[in-house]
Amino acid sequence: MKQITDRQKEVLTFISDFSDENAFPPTVREISENFGISLRAVQDHITALQKKGYLSQCQKRSRSIRVLSDCREKEPKLFVGKVPLLGTVAAGKPLLCEENLDGYVNLTEPFVRPGKNYFALRVRGTSMINAGILEGDLAVVEQSNTAIDGQIVVAVIEDAITLKRYYKEATRVRLQPENPTFQAIYCQEVRIVGILSNIVRTY
Repeated sequence: MKQITDRQKEVLTFISDFSDENAFPPTVREISENFGISLRAVQDHITALQKKGYLSQCQKRSRSIRVLSDCREKEPKLFVGKVPLLGTVAAGKPLLCEENLDGYVNLTEPFVRPGKNYFALRVRGTSMINAGILEGDLAVVEQSNTAIDGQIVVAVIEDAITLKRYYKEATRVRLQPENPTFQAIYCQEVRIVGILSNIVRTY
């Protein structure tokens, strides 16, 4: 598509904005009044934009200008992820099965990122309070079945779910709370289902 002049770009942007705001295009006179130029000058710009493939116009109809190619710079759309919110997780049921779903929450970047899978859990108790995780917070969890030392994970132990800091020891796994009044959980069989990505808190 051929390049347009700065003035032609201004005219095209005005037509695009006007059409978006009013659901119909401007007249030649309205364009003339907006820029303070003659009707002939407006028509010259429209003709040039038609030749370059940016506009179409039917001479015999009012408000017949149509934008064929929008030159406005589009702001990048913010990614929005629909994250399943888990309620009380029933023993023996897969974590993300329908019985456990308590609806969905829509979250944007940086809480979620495209190409990754997430779920959300309401935090219960105060075992992770020193990590800044409070009861009632929404834990946004990236699905993963592996973790590295020090990461806060959602782990399943004998069908119970817990949010703790993960450490792999020589012959066992330590799930460490962040509250000195709680004891660490030691186990040899633990299933990691996700890594804490973010905490969402409402006041």
